[in-house]
This record gives sequence, structure tokens and C-alpha cells, in this order.
Amino acid sequence: MFLTISTTGTPERPATDLGFLLHKHPDNAQTFSTSHGTAHVLYPEASAERCTAALLLEVDPVALVRRGKGKGRGGAPDTALAQYVNDRPYAASSLLAVALSSVFKSALRGACKALPERAAEPLPLRIEVPAVPARGGAALVRRLFDPLGWDTVEAEPVVLDTAFPEWGDSRYVRLVLEGELRLADALNQLYVLLPVLDDAKHYWVAPDEVDKLLRAGDGWLAEHPEQQLITSRYLARRRSLTLEAMERLELARLAESDGLEAEDLDNAVDADGTTDADATTDSDATTGDTAAVTGTDGTSATDGTTATGKRPVSLAEQRRDAILAALRAAEATRVLDLGCGQGQLVQALLKDVRFTDIVGVDVSVRALTLAGRRLRLERLGERQAGRVKLIQGSLAYTDKRLTGYDAAVLSEVIEHLDLPRLPALEYAVFGSARPRTVLVTTPNVEYNVRWESLPAGHVRHGDHRFEWTREEFRTWAAGVAERYGYGVRFTPVGPDDPEVGPPTQMAVFTQAPNPAQAPNPTHAPNPKQDRNPKEDSA
Repeated sequence: MFLTISTTGTPERPATDLGFLLHKHPDNAQTFSTSHGTAHVLYPEASAERCTAALLLEVDPVALVRRGKGKGRGGAPDTALAQYVNDRPYAASSLLAVALSSVFKSALRGACKALPERAAEPLPLRIEVPAVPARGGAALVRRLFDPLGWDTVEAEPVVLDTAFPEWGDSRYVRLVLEGELRLADALNQLYVLLPVLDDAKHYWVAPDEVDKLLRAGDGWLAEHPEQQLITSRYLARRRSLTLEAMERLELARLAESDGLEAEDLDNAVDADGTTDADATTDSDATTGDTAAVTGTDGTSATDGTTATGKRPVSLAEQRRDAILAALRAAEATRVLDLGCGQGQLVQALLKDVRFTDIVGVDVSVRALTLAGRRLRLERLGERQAGRVKLIQGSLAYTDKRLTGYDAAVLSEVIEHLDLPRLPALEYAVFGSARPRTVLVTTPNVEYNVRWESLPAGHVRHGDHRFEWTREEFRTWAAGVAERYGYGVRFTPVGPDDPEVGPPTQMAVFTQAPNPAQAPNPTHAPNPKQDRNPKEDSA
């Protein structure tokens, strides 16, 4: 199997610069050993006007069978002879992708000390792969490569046998890509998409394959319309690895758009990677509103730094600080984090000794597991462990375990529910649990125009069922307060823009002191609202 990479140039910018970028001299034919054979790099043509590098991989069928040991396409044949007679030595597959990553390792990273400026800029490229197994046909090839910036994507089906045209086409295509791309981007795309098209790998897919996928997909996979198909096929359809990769891709996308590192983002995605309108969603499941925003302290929304050069305080941190301040002002000691997700707020509460009883609630068992790891529950001392509890539950139903608390927090939760389900949540929290204080935060949709990376008319997260204006949020909150006997005041979170308001809006509900002001819900409780789900502590 082989592929060729061609580029054109001028006397001032010769095409032979391709040799510098690939770290392979055009005058030399080089040989490299791989785990399943031998890779050769040679240049069929090398002039200032045009240069072509070819990667030829000679696969050792015996080594492939021995190393397969009954695993994967190379060692788990469909028939008794398939392990000895198959397409692996000839068709571009994960074998060629591994050879790419080994032979052109520096080029995939975009590293070139001799010509760093050439490595960083697009080149006129033509890539040809004579035989690509395409499970999905030429149409899938175009769906995968068209969104990546190529001017031309040719996927010509290869006939089964030219002597018998009536047999039709095989599942192989001759792939030709033309366009101006960075060489590193083109190589990384091939590294990921060749095994995706083949829908098979010659080796066992371990958890570290997620890191390889995200590394090679950096800059293009997070926005690819076939992201889920690519991720699933690359990871050999292993569901747990696919979910992990999808979650991390979402974090990477948000971090890139907001100028932050992925680890600095909280409130980014549902902990279990799902979007369930019937579920209590992750209170740490917000989106681009976790970005650093321009404020009076000089924080910049574009460069991720402040005027003093310090790392800006993200909106997620500002929101968490505002919640903690409101809880302290309310003199709350027993606190519910409803929709606790991965436990960021619970962790912050645990650091303050005034909060003596902290309960995190989420519908997702996996989210609670991740929260338990974050809090290191198994390592907490007896006194600390006695202050915190994680339980599974849905806010669509009343739950006797949630009564008797000083305060409840719904941080970035309500926008994940369909509007018809809000009355059930309102009754469960304000009508049944009835804490003295309830804090509700939600994005201010008016502020979305300040997010340069957010297309007009889009919400901040794909799972948001709605995002309210300040007036809409105030109207809803006032109605809830009137129906359930609470007073309500509003406070901005983040810089309060004079035109569009703050990025996050927070309502602070306080139970009315007048006992005669009894709850008067306009919506009857759901028939299932007396359900008391069995406690599932994590």
C-alpha cells in the first residue's frame, strides 16, 4: 500500500521545501521498520516547480497474523484462510495510518526548525491513495473530507474485476485530495480518517486511543458534522471510549472558543455525555459562558489575559463565588446542590466550615461517580465525610430527602429542561422541599451577542432548551415567588454590560416571613410526585 503527497512551488519558494517539512531528504530513499513490515520514503520527482513524496508500506502477512493473535481485522478472519489471504498488504488502513505517525512523526506535529514559517502556512497539496477501503462508499468519503477545507475530493470506485464489469464496483476507492492546507493538518486527517473509512483496526483499541484521536483531531474534529461517526469508528465502536472522547471534544471546543484551557472549564458538558430532557441536568453543564469576560478589572474576552498579565477569572468561577456569597449572606449551613454534576460547587462548599451539611443531587450515576472522585470521598476523614453526601434523584419529582434544608442551589439547570417540565421542578423545589433560600442562575441570552465565537441565534450549549432575556427570567421568577410564598431579588453575575446586562443572571428567593402566605401553585403536582426514589449514595 502507498500514498503520495505532492506540492508545487516557485524558484523563490521551491516545492522541495516539502523535504524539510517531512524531515526526509528528496535525494535519499529511506527505509524504516514497523511492527508489521517495512516503510519506504522516496521522491519520484523533486524540483523547484513540483515535488512528490511517496510512502510505500510493505506489510509482512506472517507478522500481521502472529501479532494479531486472534484480535482485530488482521487476526480474526471471517473465514479460515482470510488471515493469510486478505487486503491488508494492499489497501490503505490503520496499518498505513500507524506508518504515517511513525515515519512522519515531526511533520504531524507541525514541527520544522529549518522552515517554521512554511510549516505554519497552507501549501498547495495533492494527496493520492490508490486503494482505500470505504465502508460507506464514495459518498462517505466526501462527507468526511469535504468539511475539512479541500477544494477537490475525488473518490473513484475501483471495479471488482475489469474483465467482468458486470460484477460492479468493489468497496475500495481511489482517493485524490487537492487544496491548500497545512501539511500537518492533512497528515493528521489521514491518520484519523483512513481507519475510520476502513471501519477496522489491526490492533486492540485501548483507552489511550482517545488521547491519540483528540491529538490528531485538534482543530477540526470538534466542529466536524460527522464527529460522532468518526469518533465511534476510530475507537472501534467501544461505547465507553466514544462517550469519553465526545465529552472531551466538547470541552476542547468550548475552551478554544473562550480562550481557556480545557481543564479550566467547568460547567461544560453533562457528565454522562447525554442530553435527557427528563433528567435533572448537571448544574455544572453550562457552556461558553464559562469564558473570561471583559470586566472593570481589565479582563479581556479575546486574549484570555488581564491588563496586569494575570489569568482572568472565568465566569464559572465568578458564578460560584456569587453563589457562595449569597449562601453566606443567608446564613445557610445546610445546603442542597440540585443538579450537582461533577461536584465543583460541592467541592467549594466543603472548603468552608460554616456549611455543615452538604448534599449533591444528580440524576446521572456517572456524574455522581465523577463527583465522588473529585471530592476524594474515600480519603476524607470521618468529620469531613459526615458533612457531604451525594445522592441520585430527579427534580421532576418530589423527594422527602430534600426537605429541611436552609438553602438550595439550581446553578445553570433550568435551561436544560423543556419548558413544559418547569412547573414540575418548581413544585418539587419550592412547593415540596421548601428551603428558606433558593438560588437560581441561568444564562442571559441578551449577552450572547458579546460572544464573538457564538453564531447569531445560537444558544451557548447544544442541550439548552431555551435561554431567557432578563425580562423573561424576572417574569418567571416573580411568578414562582408569588405562587409559592417567596420574595425574590436579582443580582448580576459577571460584568454588567450597560446595554445587554450580565452574562449570567441570578435570582435569590427568600421564603416569605408571613406564614399566612401559603404556597398556591397554579399547576397541579404530577401524579408521580409522591415518589421517593431509593437513595443511591456515591
